[in-house]
This record gives sequence, C-alpha cells and structure tokens, in this order.
Amino acid sequence: MHVPDGFIDAPISAATAVVAAGAIAVSLRGARRELDERTAPLAGLVAAFIFAVQMLNFPVAAGTSGHLLGGALAAILVGPYTGVLCVSVVLLMQGILFADGGLTALGVNITDMAITTTVVAYAVFRGLVKVLPRTRRSITAASFTAALLSVPAAALVFTLLYSLGGTTDVSLGKVATAMIGVHLLIGVGEAAITALTVGAVIAVRPDLVYGARGLEQRLKLRVNGELVDAQAPLAPAAPRTSRRKLWITGLAASFLLAGFVSFYASSNPDGLEKVAADQGIDQKAKEHASADSPLADYGVRDVDDARLSGGLAGVIGVGVTVVAGTGVFWAVRKRRGTTSQAA
Repeated sequence: MHVPDGFIDAPISAATAVVAAGAIAVSLRGARRELDERTAPLAGLVAAFIFAVQMLNFPVAAGTSGHLLGGALAAILVGPYTGVLCVSVVLLMQGILFADGGLTALGVNITDMAITTTVVAYAVFRGLVKVLPRTRRSITAASFTAALLSVPAAALVFTLLYSLGGTTDVSLGKVATAMIGVHLLIGVGEAAITALTVGAVIAVRPDLVYGARGLEQRLKLRVNGELVDAQAPLAPAAPRTSRRKLWITGLAASFLLAGFVSFYASSNPDGLEKVAADQGIDQKAKEHASADSPLADYGVRDVDDARLSGGLAGVIGVGVTVVAGTGVFWAVRKRRGTTSQAA
C-alpha cells in the first residue's frame, strides 16, 4: 500500500507529514518506556523482518497481490510506540533506497501504514486479551484478529486522505469499495503472518513479547488444607532460547526471505496499485525522486541476473534496516537510561 508521489496533493501531503512527525516524536518518548536492554535489539530485528516479509507479495485475487504492512506484528512484539518507529524505519529505507513509496508522500505512508495499523491493531489486541482466557492461544488469536482488522482500516484512512487531497476526479464511492474490498482479502494474509510469527516467538521466549507481558493464568495451590491463588507463567517452564540465538535466527530468516524466497513472490500489482490502475487514481503519479537509485525497484543496478539482482537488493535492505533500526532503538534506550539517572 505504498503511496507514490502524485496521488495526494501537496497540502494534504504536508499535513500528513506534520501528523507523522508528531507521532514519531510521541513514539520516541513512549518507546523509552517500552524498551529495555533485552528488547532494544529485538526491535531492530522486527524492523528488518518486516522489510523482508514486505518483499513477499502473495496473490489475493485475480491479478492482485498483497504484502504485510507490519503494524500489528510490531505493536504486539515490541509495543505500540516502538511499533510505529519500526514501520517508519522500514518506510524510510524503502523510500530512500528502493524508490518504493513517494518521498513527498512519506507522511501519507507513515500515517497510513505505520500509525493507523499500529494504533488500530493494538487497540483491538488489548481489548481481546482482556476478555479472552489468558493463554498462549488467546494471544495468537487476538494477534490474528488485530492484524486482520488493521489492513482495511489502513485502506479506509487512505480513502479518507484521497477524499481530501486526491489529484484525480474519481468517484469516492468506487475508490472506497475497491480499496476496502481488496484489503479485506489482504488482511487475511497479514493476519496469518502475524499470528504465526507471534506464536513462534511466544513458544520460545514469551517474556520478550510485549503483548504477552503481565498475562498469567490463575492456578490454585493447596496450602495447609486451603486453596489459595498462585501465579503461573504464560508458558510452561522450559529451557529458554537465548536472546542472542533468537536474534541470529530471526536475522537469518530475514536474509533468507529477502534474498531467496522473494524471487518467488507474486509479480501482480498490490492492492493499491491495482485499484489505482482500475479507477484512474494513478493518472497524475510522478516519477520517484530516487528512481535512479542503484537499488531502485529492489534490484541492484548493473547486475543482469534477475534472481541475483533481487536477492542482493533484499539482503542489502535487511542489513541496512537492521543497522538503522537497532541504532535508533539503542539510542532511545540509552536516552531512557540518561533521563532516569538525571531524575
């Protein structure tokens, strides 16, 4: 759902840039409370993983594909404030290095893909875990539902922004129907990826999943003939996977997905591209300012072999994103420590 330059006019693009900047500023402060020495490296890994999985377009309808947006996944794994920053880092890397998503539309994309998906998904997730049984399966189910709803919510926000600043004269009703319809289907893929990933991390390190913190099952213990409440951890006691091993495994998976599996991704246009072409939204689309980037369109310039070119671009993207993301989150974590000491 990366919005290119020219879809939304300058005033609305500028307004969303202000919204995005404000949200990032708030998220930087909020992330200080969410991150600690254990989760800061995980946040950088989450950003890299989202970058990798976004390269894997999956078919959703005739001639249409979809890809992960990532807001729900990031919010549940590392927290809503940190989640906004994770997706924003990905969007920034994609826009600057890969000419994916317009630079003048960066505010639109952050508002739509980072803020909307994260806020909606985490609100739905928290609401569900409060009423569902406090089990690992409940967290996975809540993750699925939250991710599923976050995608059409983003489509709805794009439709709203288009109604305010669209550059072509297209029926708003047709745009809304097409966008929400196709993104409901994409939401199913988003939900499956999110639930599988959250479930996998919970299985080995539930303590590192932000959305699982504080979730416990009530057990009864008999003490001196009386039943009393006892707290049991979300997952049964077992040898834990070390944070380093988890990080290395996650990074290796990201490199594999971006560097190899992405070659087999669907080549069909994604939901926004398809709707834009069908409804005429793209009539005033502009060439990307980074169209001459050596990594534009997820390929390495002067590398003729398509598989090798795309694979190298994916590996470079994952590497740059994990370095940039980890740097940002370590700085936020360090700032938290400095602020605490000053207080």
